[in-house]
Amino acid sequence: MATVTKDRPAVEGVAAVERALELLTAFRPGDEALGLVALSERTGLIKSTILRLAVSLERFNLLVRMPDGRYQLGSEVVRLNSVYQGAIDLERHIQPVLAKLAAETQETATFYVRHGEHERMCLFRVNSPSVLRLDVQPGQSRPMDGAASAQLLRLFEHWPDVKPAIPDIPLYTSGATTPHVASMSVPILGHGDALVGALSLAGPSSRLTEERAVSVSLKLLQAGLALSRSLGSNAEPVFRVPIAKLL
Repeated sequence: MATVTKDRPAVEGVAAVERALELLTAFRPGDEALGLVALSERTGLIKSTILRLAVSLERFNLLVRMPDGRYQLGSEVVRLNSVYQGAIDLERHIQPVLAKLAAETQETATFYVRHGEHERMCLFRVNSPSVLRLDVQPGQSRPMDGAASAQLLRLFEHWPDVKPAIPDIPLYTSGATTPHVASMSVPILGHGDALVGALSLAGPSSRLTEERAVSVSLKLLQAGLALSRSLGSNAEPVFRVPIAKLL
């Protein structure tokens, strides 16, 4: 079922945050460290303001003050870059799989990851070509409720160190998060067979019925197994029994 995308709230940004970001983005390729004079020239900020902002940025390891009083980017910038690069690499693997699933099943294909204790986040998605569809946007968070993807994210959270009993996969649920919307999901594993996320199909329950879910299960299973293998997992033990049943 289609959902209306909300417009960006008509509010102003936070001036102090914007000044801090100006300070961080003043660094250019080739810069090792910058002093107060250089930072002031590049940002237009006065030195006292730079000093106050730097204290906060240092607390989050975004800036490091050198013994000579100059500043360089901190280790948190490296970590964030690693997260960003990892997301780009994931997108290269996952987006084609979603596109194929959406085209073959006519349902919205999504990839969810755990986002804190109480939420899951849609990291990637390809919407159904049908007008009647679930329109989930990347970055949108949904609760860790009884939906298929949420259940699998909880179940495989500590896999393979903790191996609970595995239900029949794909897991199918209806109306768990949104009334009249059904979804089905498989876990996606990566290096070391650790959980990466959940690959899901979602659509109106009037179309994605339990009977139809069975008919498209093999496509979702095969996609999940292939994606897990491409991410470095030997996920076959997780998928083998359900696939054998469907074959």
